[in-house]
Amino acid sequence: MRDLFDDTAEQSLTEGAPLAARMRPRTLDEFVGQGDAVGPGTVLRTAIEIDALSSLILYGPAGTGKTSLARVIAGMTEAHVVELSAVDAGVKEVRLVIEQARERLKMTGRRTLLFIDEIHRFNKSQQDALLHAVEDRLVVLIGATTENPFFEVNAPLISRSRIVEFTPLTDDDIRAILERALQEPVRGLGGSVSITPEALDAIVTRAGGDARSALTTLELAAQIASAAAVERAPGEAPVVTPDEVARATAVRAVPYDKGGDAHYDVISAFIKSMRGSDPDAAVYWLARMVAGGEDPKFIARRMLIFASEDVGMADPGALSVAVAAFKAAESVGWPEARINLAHAAIYLALAPKSNAAYVAIDEALRDIREGRAERVPDHLRDRHRPGADLYPPYQYPHDHPGARVEQQYLPDGLTGRRYYRPAEGPGQQEEP
Repeated sequence: MRDLFDDTAEQSLTEGAPLAARMRPRTLDEFVGQGDAVGPGTVLRTAIEIDALSSLILYGPAGTGKTSLARVIAGMTEAHVVELSAVDAGVKEVRLVIEQARERLKMTGRRTLLFIDEIHRFNKSQQDALLHAVEDRLVVLIGATTENPFFEVNAPLISRSRIVEFTPLTDDDIRAILERALQEPVRGLGGSVSITPEALDAIVTRAGGDARSALTTLELAAQIASAAAVERAPGEAPVVTPDEVARATAVRAVPYDKGGDAHYDVISAFIKSMRGSDPDAAVYWLARMVAGGEDPKFIARRMLIFASEDVGMADPGALSVAVAAFKAAESVGWPEARINLAHAAIYLALAPKSNAAYVAIDEALRDIREGRAERVPDHLRDRHRPGADLYPPYQYPHDHPGARVEQQYLPDGLTGRRYYRPAEGPGQQEEP
């Protein structure tokens, strides 16, 4: 436990501090992006400016400004600011902070602001220990997390806090941050290097909305350019080109968390792209999951469902393709299974679509759940029981032309009910 950002200003200016740390915004005016959350005129910005903040949980991808905003708040508030590590702190440390906050409020009237980064790593007991202190505003909590708090944070703590969702920064946001870092004389590179427009574009594109990643890439690319520029003219700054950017980002971590929102968002985009008959988008989202190390059987299982739910009777063979893809994923695994999964994904995306089978079973289930579990008609009942010879005769379809015979198959209360309604279009199975 320590006072949050106690020596941050001094540490950020040391030569050893990373560029991303040195360039953290110090004021709301320097804060870039997240206009919907903290832009001029927003409730959150006003609360920060008048130092009337209530408990917050900042939620969003890495490098979007969650910790930076907490640092800005720490620099503006009159409250005493404390940080706890969600990795190291236990219930004992939480209770100590709360007790000190109580004494501080009693002795000096000064509030305590508690910052917890990666709050989703706090277990239930640690989160529960905060409840009454947050509810009584003994402490003002600022939690930051990359995980969806509605899944990872206790509901009682969520109900006592305001959830603020951060989104990936736009390309314009990233570009503004990089240009400031290039020119900032004390904290940034101070014009010590220049950069070509193509190299700047490359960093922006590869950042994927992550400011920390962009600044780290810029710093490394600048170091590479400086080391290579040994024969430049006096006073001429090294130039960062796309080559230095490529070397600085030889391997980039794909933003994908198999247990978090990305897992659900990407598979959702994958399914919706196949449903929308866009094979290119389907392959892209499949590639995101492959690069992120997703379980190939998970992907194949979703395609198994899709083959019946969205393709269905428009192309009954699609289910066979999906089954084969699942068996391939199960037998082959990564990396070769990517080819089998791409094969199936493209097939399903291009296949004609019908949700008639999906609609039919759900409508039948709805009738049953609403109490329409009707009695089986006598002529359809099993004949292997005493008294079965008294049932009306069952007409065996194969004894009739075309193996069809008109007789009642639905129960009495549902005669005439239609569940399966073929969709129009190629490949649909029409009524005889």
